[in-house]
Amino acid sequence: MSDDLMRRIAEALERVSPPPSPTPSFEGEAFVWHIEPDRLEPVAKVNRVDLSLLVGIDRARDTLVENTMQFARGLPANNALLWGSRGMGKSSLVKAVHADVHETYSVLKIIEVQREDLPSIGRLMNLLRDRAERFLLFCDDLSFSHDDTHYKSLKAVLDGGIEGRPDNVLFYATSNRRHLMPRDMIENERGSAINPSEATEEKVSLSDRFGLWLGFHPCSQDEYLQMIRGYCAAYGVQIDEETLWAEAIEWQATRGARSGRVAWQYFTDLAGRRGTSL
Repeated sequence: MSDDLMRRIAEALERVSPPPSPTPSFEGEAFVWHIEPDRLEPVAKVNRVDLSLLVGIDRARDTLVENTMQFARGLPANNALLWGSRGMGKSSLVKAVHADVHETYSVLKIIEVQREDLPSIGRLMNLLRDRAERFLLFCDDLSFSHDDTHYKSLKAVLDGGIEGRPDNVLFYATSNRRHLMPRDMIENERGSAINPSEATEEKVSLSDRFGLWLGFHPCSQDEYLQMIRGYCAAYGVQIDEETLWAEAIEWQATRGARSGRVAWQYFTDLAGRRGTSL
C-alpha cells in the first residue's frame, strides 16, 4: 500500500473521529453544557436576582441555602427538585442561592444542562470527576412527554450507575410537575401495563431519586405587593402606596395570575415609565 493512500486513509479517519475536546478551563463561576462537540461555555454574566428580593419562599430558600452550603464545604448533600406553580421563582432561587454561596466558597460552580442533552450527562460527569471544584448541575423546566425516554438517562445521573455520581457533583432541577411527567402518562401506563403497579413505579421513581422536594405555591396578594415594594426599594423607584396598589392589582387582574414573575413584569413596566434602568 502506497504512502499516499495511507495518508488519505488516516485523514479520512480523523474527519470521522475528531480529536477529543480539550480539558475545559474552570476560571468562571457559571457554564452552559453544549454537545456536538462536547464543551463547556463560560457565562460572562449570569441572569439572576439578589436572594433578598425573593419573597414568599422563605422555607424553600433556607433549606436550599443550607443544602448548598453543605455541598460547597465538601459535606454530604442531596439532589434537589424544585416543583410547583409557574413564575414563583424556582429557577431564580437556584441561581440566587449559587451566587450567595459562591461569595464564601468560590470553588462552587454552576453548569446549566438542557433537558435534550441529558443523554450526554455521563460524558460531562467524566470531565468533572476528581476535580477540586464543586459543581451544581442545573436543569430548568424539567419534564418528560409520553414518548420521551430521556428520564432514563437522568436516573443514571442521580443514582450514579456503577461508577457512582462524583462526590463533587450535585443535581438541581425545576419543574411544574412533582413527578416530572404528565398525570395522563402515568394513568395510561397503569391502564395498559401487564402489571399496573410496576409500570407506575417505573415512571414516578425518577422524582424519588431527589433527596429534597421543595414545593412552590401561588402567592397571596400581600406577598405579591411585597415583591413589588422590594423591587422598588432595590432600584430606587419612587411611587406612592395608593398608586402602587391600584396599578399592581389591575396588572395582575389583566394577566389572570399572581406570581413573582407577574410582579417583576409589572415592576419592569413601572421602571420604564419612571425612566429607571434595570
